[in-house]
Amino acid sequence: MERLALTLLVLAVFLLGVWGMWLGWRRKAREQSARYAPFPQVPEADDLGQELAATDGVYVATTPHGRWQDRIVTRGVGMRGPATLRRYDSGVVVERHGARSFFIPASAITEVTTARKMAGKVMGTDGLLVITWRLGDELLDTGFRGDDMDVYPEWTSRKGAA
Repeated sequence: MERLALTLLVLAVFLLGVWGMWLGWRRKAREQSARYAPFPQVPEADDLGQELAATDGVYVATTPHGRWQDRIVTRGVGMRGPATLRRYDSGVVVERHGARSFFIPASAITEVTTARKMAGKVMGTDGLLVITWRLGDELLDTGFRGDDMDVYPEWTSRKGAA
């Protein structure tokens, strides 16, 4: 009987921890929805222009510029997952598989570079492609881990999509 009680106690503590993390995630999303404007919707295909580059991989996160551990979680952009990054004349489409995609206008992009770390993803080499861009008054970093890092120079050689 003692073993059952101990097992139930451990399970209850675990569930309490999961519930606390869920509440914290929701609170952070609520606070950030007041601070950050909605991410731009992906325009119609006709409005995007010519596709200049595309690469498959993993969308890692979007963070405030220079604060690589402070993941933005509002409006569903906080979840890491498989994605395709597509560069067009008009900007970059972060096409997330199983989640809402978003658009980074070419005029908002300030820099495209590589990095070693972002929001829980740390690597020994510059394995992340990071797009620094402006959303309203905020400067953001969007991180992407490509399946083929050999295409990174193609992305970093130009300022964004222009």
